[in-house]
Amino acid sequence: MKGRRRNRNVSSRTGIFDPEDVKRVKHSTVGVWDLYEEKPQVLGFQFPGSSRLEHYLEMSRSLPYVWRMMKDISRVKNCWFLLTLYIAVELGSAVLPAASLWYSGQLLHIVQTAVDTRTVDTNLLMRISFGRIGCAIVIRLLSFAKSAISYPLIARLKQHYSVHLFHARARLDLPTFEDHAVQRQLEAASASSRGGIAWDTFSMVSSAVMSAVQIITQLSVLMAILREQLDGPLLAAIGLSHSVFEWLFSTKFLSLDSQVWAATTRNQDYIKMQGMKRLVSNPKHRKEFVACNLEEFCTKQFKEFTDRVGDKAGDFMEVLREQRFRDKFSVVSLMKEPWRALPQIVFTLRAVQYPSSIPVSLASLNLIQQTTDSFGFTVFRFISQFGSIADQLATVRKLYDIVTIPNRIQDGTVPFPEDTQKVKAGILIEFRNVSFRYPGTDAYAIRNVSFKLSSGQLCVIVGSNGSGKSTILKLIVRLYDVDEGEILIDGLDIRTLKLADLRRTVSVLFQDYTHFPLSIRDNIALGDPSDSVSDEHVRLAAKLGGAEEFIEKLPEGFDAYLERPVNDYYSGLPEGTRKLFGRPVDFGAVRFAGGISGQNDVELSGGQMQRLAVARSFMRSIVSEDSAVGLLLFDEPSASLDPTAEHDLFARLRELRGNKTMVFSSHRFGNLTRHADLILYMNDSTIVEAGTHDVLLKRQGEYARIWNLQAQAFLP
Repeated sequence: MKGRRRNRNVSSRTGIFDPEDVKRVKHSTVGVWDLYEEKPQVLGFQFPGSSRLEHYLEMSRSLPYVWRMMKDISRVKNCWFLLTLYIAVELGSAVLPAASLWYSGQLLHIVQTAVDTRTVDTNLLMRISFGRIGCAIVIRLLSFAKSAISYPLIARLKQHYSVHLFHARARLDLPTFEDHAVQRQLEAASASSRGGIAWDTFSMVSSAVMSAVQIITQLSVLMAILREQLDGPLLAAIGLSHSVFEWLFSTKFLSLDSQVWAATTRNQDYIKMQGMKRLVSNPKHRKEFVACNLEEFCTKQFKEFTDRVGDKAGDFMEVLREQRFRDKFSVVSLMKEPWRALPQIVFTLRAVQYPSSIPVSLASLNLIQQTTDSFGFTVFRFISQFGSIADQLATVRKLYDIVTIPNRIQDGTVPFPEDTQKVKAGILIEFRNVSFRYPGTDAYAIRNVSFKLSSGQLCVIVGSNGSGKSTILKLIVRLYDVDEGEILIDGLDIRTLKLADLRRTVSVLFQDYTHFPLSIRDNIALGDPSDSVSDEHVRLAAKLGGAEEFIEKLPEGFDAYLERPVNDYYSGLPEGTRKLFGRPVDFGAVRFAGGISGQNDVELSGGQMQRLAVARSFMRSIVSEDSAVGLLLFDEPSASLDPTAEHDLFARLRELRGNKTMVFSSHRFGNLTRHADLILYMNDSTIVEAGTHDVLLKRQGEYARIWNLQAQAFLP
């Protein structure tokens, strides 16, 4: 069960958040949840509003990144022109409300003159009326213009920064990418929204600036109007104070009080209740659920859990929102409604005192109330925006910080190889007392491993699962660095070689291979990531890997997707529809609002998937004419193949490898070991025996014992 949810805005501060630290952490109960909030502290002490001040102090650290973002945006095609146009529209939208307010004040002045003199300047009334109507029309037109400009602007900025985010992920090495802290950092910098981080930042800052412009212009016009109206300042002050009441009452319960918080539930009934929901909802549990006849028991259990939890159950954010928006009794809430009626009471008292001015007073009251409500909303929106800007600028900093995350595998400086033709004849590999532990573990994956494999030789590493076979292959391509000892490639320390050069000379197929969410053609072609790959090369690699025959039988052939990255959407199809867009219709797919999302993935057997992986490894090592590969690494390449396919694969590998050095890892002692120049038998992370097949059989050690056990399985 996902008992905890992390705040989307991850704090950039260092240190540790300890829920048990009562001096720094406040605990409260929200339904079945325990909420822990860090008490705001700035400069070593706490005071009201210090958490918000801390946000503002963070802004100074983020401003250089904002400047960098603006320079990046300037390089996007036509972006500066669109941004300038957008700002001009925003500026017009900010000034026009004040102009509308001025025209409203002039209309009020005309009414005042009419009451005093019983005459109306018709020409002036028409000009003011048309001016007021014109402002309303222009405001609407500017709204359309703003929408029209923002659409291409958002699209270009998102496209530009999608490349930035792609590069930030692509550049990370394996141990760095696997770090949970790095994953959280990437997640924070990739927060999804309609416009992306760049647009959100620009629109938020521009909106705040325009709100300030709107406040200044409206305030100047409002003050001019109020000076001419009886009790205008008093009514405006009462109206604004009511807006303050509303703001204080709403913001008190809108959000968590601190930047850092965590929530968990220890209510076992609620936890089991959620587990039961997943049990009955997830298709992968349905087979056992039905076969074990769990319906009656689970329904009874679920009802008991819900009865015990009662009305405290609910998702954390849902319960928190309900609790903080709930109308609670307070002096502020008690005075809110009477204060709303206060302007009308003042107006009535003045109307009784000055009955002849009732028409003007009524118009003044209406104008002042509308204006103060609008003005108060603008002011509080600006306050809210200014507070959010600090968070948004911190997100910009995260966006650029991810491209400077240091990789743990340091690149070497020595080019490799010096002679490309020589490397095609194989690569020499030597391990000297190598020990290695995977990050975050204490157990050794391999311990004190030493061996030497000459250029062009075939090495087979055998042993049980978990003995360290795959780890040796990962270390040869420097997915990880050794903890102890050293690895030599053609006599050079592997850590001194340029990583790109080293990996260009190696073709590797791992046991835990994956297939990319691309077409079958692209899956194979990426074995040789270059622009010169042709369809003929792909077909040849598929043929050598034993995959061409079943690929040709697929409805879309080499264009079929194993995992289609973009789904089809459809709804209201007749029941007889079985194909759409050339793909099968999946009516069992997950429904969305208004239709069904179709997955349309191609399902292959384990053996077929492995043949595709083998074809991809052949793509660069054997098929490519410009191949500089001198070392072939295969990690359990026949694990999912039947005996016939395994025999054919090994026969092709021996035939096609030429003079290249080849290293296999396997837990099966098959025909391949007979042809090996070196066999390494591993157990418990160390090399127990080393030698050729004949030599190891004569020793009558562990290798010979396992060989004989496997051989007996095929004897009558």
